[in-house]
Amino acid sequence: MIETLISFSVATLALAISPGPDNIYVLTQSLVNGTKSGIATTAGLISGCIVHTTLLAFGISAIITASDKIFYGIKVLGACYLLYLAYKVYNSDEHISLAENAPKKSYFQLFKTGVIMNLVNPKVMIFFLAFFPGFLWDKEGNTIVQFYVLGITFMLVSFLTFSSIALLAGRISEFILHKKGMGLFLKWLQILVFVGIALYIIIA
Repeated sequence: MIETLISFSVATLALAISPGPDNIYVLTQSLVNGTKSGIATTAGLISGCIVHTTLLAFGISAIITASDKIFYGIKVLGACYLLYLAYKVYNSDEHISLAENAPKKSYFQLFKTGVIMNLVNPKVMIFFLAFFPGFLWDKEGNTIVQFYVLGITFMLVSFLTFSSIALLAGRISEFILHKKGMGLFLKWLQILVFVGIALYIIIA
């Protein structure tokens, strides 16, 4: 269990660091409105994850316990989805831009926006479905509890990472935007993360 959670935490950290819509939004709000705004946004984004975790835990657990073949099929589909994400990153522009004219909002508005961004994005649920099952450590045990443990771990690691981005917003943005070759490096970092997790899910 401990080894699996460590592997899951490392994978989550790699995903959280890789530039995407969520952490770029946190970075933008931090630059425009300050660190507290970035943390409020982060709290909203992370809070939405508990809903996805609940849907995943109660919707998939019964399927997992019913058939080994179905469970393996879910893992294969999850791995394929992660490889698809890697392919999309490969075909994407390596340039990273920030929305400098982000509107100023109250902390509650930012929190609410973060929650809504998370809940209405179907890709989050699909990603959870692709990512989580491969890290269950005991299929014969209580999978609902395991999904919640993974969900809480994901939320904690992501919150700490995104909050760090908010705290270091100024330095991080300058480094990302002006460091020569950083866009290309981060692009390939994302590809390696997605491919690595996909392989782990299939092999584990």
